[in-house]
Amino acid sequence: MATEDSPDAISPSVPKISGDGSPNGLVEVRYEYTSLLPEILQFAGVTVLVSTYQAGKMLALGSHAGNVTVSSCHFDRAMGLAVDQTRIAIGTRRQIHFLKSAPELGPRMPPEGTRDGCWLPRQSFYTGNVQGHELAWGNDGLWVVNTLFSSLCTLHEDYSFVPRWQPPFIKELAAQDRCHLNGLAMENGRPRFVTVMAESNEPVGWRENKATTGCVIDVASGQSLARGLSMPHSPRLYGGRLWVLNSGLGQLGTVDPATGRYESVERVPGYTRGLAFAGQFAFVGLSKIRETSVFGGVPIAEDRQNLKCGVAVIDLQTGRSIAAFQFFSGVEEIFAIDVIPQKNAHIQGPSSDQDDEAHDVWVAPPPGKPVGPEPEAAIYHRPFRT
Repeated sequence: MATEDSPDAISPSVPKISGDGSPNGLVEVRYEYTSLLPEILQFAGVTVLVSTYQAGKMLALGSHAGNVTVSSCHFDRAMGLAVDQTRIAIGTRRQIHFLKSAPELGPRMPPEGTRDGCWLPRQSFYTGNVQGHELAWGNDGLWVVNTLFSSLCTLHEDYSFVPRWQPPFIKELAAQDRCHLNGLAMENGRPRFVTVMAESNEPVGWRENKATTGCVIDVASGQSLARGLSMPHSPRLYGGRLWVLNSGLGQLGTVDPATGRYESVERVPGYTRGLAFAGQFAFVGLSKIRETSVFGGVPIAEDRQNLKCGVAVIDLQTGRSIAAFQFFSGVEEIFAIDVIPQKNAHIQGPSSDQDDEAHDVWVAPPPGKPVGPEPEAAIYHRPFRT
């Protein structure tokens, strides 16, 4: 991957992860990263989370002792990610899983003494396969980009999802992926901008001219702003600017909400999807593209053989790619990127490549700590002791 830092690429050891969505069937994952990346992660003070749809994993890229640490946990067809101070939500094939922060356990997680955070699975919500491309925490809880139903949704225990907004050109709620609504930018805890691949009300109508029909939509007004984008993803408001990935061109760019003008900031060697910021750095997901008709006619498909899969780091002060993490085998597609404000966090999923109790983590409240209201009827005769 061409970056200013590429001459000193580091090839670490080759781990194995489950590649077929099951605890067995391990596949080799080969990767390397440029020498500046550990320093960037340390300086930014973050662990980068990466969801990999095709590999069915959420990866955590942290830093310790001058190296990048890589850990993974299984999530079936991992898609959208959302992080706040105490919670992580991750969308999968049919469920949204919720992880909770347990920072006091971090130093005890393997390798002991190297972790500064810990996130453990606590709940899951069954939505069915709605193709939840992005998730975002807001004032009213979790927002879901429901791509299949062309809508923004929230969750309620009585329903699979609760539709809250659709683009004005979508005339009814139907499981037809009409416009490929895929990205969400939040402002002050509320949805502000979304990306779609076409202003279509026909079933999978976005596919016809996808190379040039993408746009950014203002949620409040329903107005389409920037038009003519190529399969855009991951709109974000950061540093007073509206950022977007012009994926079919492999670009990170900005959109002026007042004029709709799109301006490219940097081009990288991959299909861009997944964007997060920390300080002066943008972390951009890069994917190879599948051998399917979905990418026919898309500009980046002309250079298919040279596309990379990984994460590019772009310095917002210069607009240049300065570091990278690249997969050579095992992972070909990045879906979402987010960051946790911890340098080397331990992430645990609901299932493990090692299907045994030795790899489980149990957390119970300490003796004497009240947790919720006491049951109306006593279920024990003496104080419980540990």
